[in-house]
Amino acid sequence: MINAPLAIDVRQGAIASLGSLLADRRIANEGRIAVAVGPGQGAQIAAELDLPNCEVFKVDGGSVDVGTELGKKLRSGAYEAVAGIGGGKTVDVTKYAASMAGIPMVAVATNLSHDGIASPVSSLEHESGKGSYGVTMPVAVVVDVDYVRAAPQRLVRSGVGDVVSNLSAIADWELAGREQGEPVDGMAVTFARTAAEAIVNRSDTVDSQEFLTALAEALVLSGMAMSVAGSSRPASGACHELLHAIDQLYPGTSNHGELAGIGALYAYFLRSRYQGFGEARMYEIRACIRRHGLPALPADVGLDEEQFARAVAHAPATRPGRYTVLEHLALSDDDIRRSVAEYVQAIDR
Repeated sequence: MINAPLAIDVRQGAIASLGSLLADRRIANEGRIAVAVGPGQGAQIAAELDLPNCEVFKVDGGSVDVGTELGKKLRSGAYEAVAGIGGGKTVDVTKYAASMAGIPMVAVATNLSHDGIASPVSSLEHESGKGSYGVTMPVAVVVDVDYVRAAPQRLVRSGVGDVVSNLSAIADWELAGREQGEPVDGMAVTFARTAAEAIVNRSDTVDSQEFLTALAEALVLSGMAMSVAGSSRPASGACHELLHAIDQLYPGTSNHGELAGIGALYAYFLRSRYQGFGEARMYEIRACIRRHGLPALPADVGLDEEQFARAVAHAPATRPGRYTVLEHLALSDDDIRRSVAEYVQAIDR
């Protein structure tokens, strides 16, 4: 059985559907609703909504502590449901809090920075960096393209890197299936691949309304792939191991989607260099990343080759037990440094 949202509304003016959506008796019987808003457009949206029986909570930051505190408030207030309105951090915190409180959650995204909109995973900061936490998938997803257009373009573009990285994650999952006998869910792979293929070769950009709609739908579909799989496997492989390593070693370097794009590029370089396939896909992803002005090289995010190589060496430790091209090749430190130098030459050509 596929765990899918009751409703997915991606369009201009979609925010107007939130009131009737929250009134759906499959979500709330008595209408006691909480709304969690982030520091950006979330507060503006909440003020414009006609939700007389709701209480608004402000969410500041994207940490486990913030999510835990919100979860306590939701539980003690006996709310029937919560809507998380804002960017990726706000949505992730609200998913985590809703799972703690055992109530349904509606995700209302104001930007398209990563595929957490509809996923069963929350990426939250803690004292040692950032971790991924299993949560209940949102029961409904609303993406108002008008509000997305008003968000900083860098945040919107970064969603491209995250969804396109699915292609690398799928290759890693299939590798684990062949080499380790890990079960691979065909439906989850289909969802994740369809999401990435819908974006990777499009010639338009975030300036286009049609592209924003396609990106929003792709990110939601990517989240559904993770729900079907019961893990982040179809959207997280060596690409995400590397981004988490960079986050841990060099906090604040760049955002999730941008680093996922670089991670996918480097992983495909390793496949082409050491396994003899994937070169065409690597250049296809490079073209997409450059078309959207996303970083492709370590220097693009302020890292030198030695720092990037250190992150590559550390990457497998961020996901113990996950088998990807990094674990498969098990390169020595010297081989990693050499591969990074060759990667920079290949991508910069």
